[in-house]
Amino acid sequence: MFNVIVYLFLTMILSAVITPFVIKLAYILGAVDSPNARRVNKKPMPTMGGLAIFIAFTFSTFVLLRNQFPSHELFSVFLAECIIILTGIIDDIRELSPKAKMAGIFAAALVIYFLAGIKMNEIVLPIFGSFNLGWWSFPITIIWILAITNAVNLIDGLDGLATGVSIIALFTMGIVGYFFLNITNVYVSIWIFALVASLMGFLPHNFHPASIFLGDTGALFIGFMIAVFSLKGLKNVTFITMLIPVVILGVPITDTVYAMLRRFLNKKPITQADKHHLHHRLMQLGLSHRQTVLVIYGLSLVFAFISLLYPLSSLWGSVLLTIGVLIGLELFVESIGLIGDNRQPLLRAIQKFVKRLEKKD
Repeated sequence: MFNVIVYLFLTMILSAVITPFVIKLAYILGAVDSPNARRVNKKPMPTMGGLAIFIAFTFSTFVLLRNQFPSHELFSVFLAECIIILTGIIDDIRELSPKAKMAGIFAAALVIYFLAGIKMNEIVLPIFGSFNLGWWSFPITIIWILAITNAVNLIDGLDGLATGVSIIALFTMGIVGYFFLNITNVYVSIWIFALVASLMGFLPHNFHPASIFLGDTGALFIGFMIAVFSLKGLKNVTFITMLIPVVILGVPITDTVYAMLRRFLNKKPITQADKHHLHHRLMQLGLSHRQTVLVIYGLSLVFAFISLLYPLSSLWGSVLLTIGVLIGLELFVESIGLIGDNRQPLLRAIQKFVKRLEKKD
């Protein structure tokens, strides 16, 4: 374990050292993010930062920690990673359409399902018992990968935001898997921590004021790997193991779900970009760039702490915890106007209830 920790530290250093070279490469290839109506950057910024994370992560898993992983699974996942990275690089240079990006993620997901053999096979529900997913395993696994990958991609709107949130989510996932669930081999947690180390080395270059953006190269890669790692724990799904990664990824999942709901209610295409994401709303409320990022880090830490309570809770305790999380989340979302200033059903219901109590008094 001491050797693993040393190698993880070397991975972090390697990521930090590689990033300046990737910055120069981004300028050479034309992977530059120019300011526009939706961007917060005021000057052209090199993107494609995910390439540095990918290189450090790959070196760590194939060289430093090569004895920790099953060869077939490692090479299969690496092939899928290459597809994702290539999709991201092309998008950062030439800007792919949403359908083309989705096709790249779908192709990588097929490699994970058929070649790596990482999939959901069975679900265990309280009272009802165990169910073999059968042919449903394929669509559920693919949808999970597509959804999580895009969820992380959507929150990549501020310097260091997606990187920091992903570090918190992945670190929590590694801790839960290693100490609590006992549903994966130790190598999965080491695999997760290798990616955390790569992200930590990149974060100083990406935190506000950033010298490089993650780009789709990074956001797609991180989201994809989070989806794959969570699937390792969801191979045989129980109520608790299904909730834990969802809660850990509370920030990107919340932002994605409410973005889809907001666009549906406003009768706009779901794929149409807007400036009403979580980080946009917080900045519109008066927070600075750095304050917004730190607030969302704080939210991620809250979700991470809640996820640690699930393995310690009984079934009904987990149910009550989930209900409390959903109510608290809805109140927060309505208070910042994530769906719209005029769409606050729960807050209005509480206000009416309080007024009725005041009248009775």
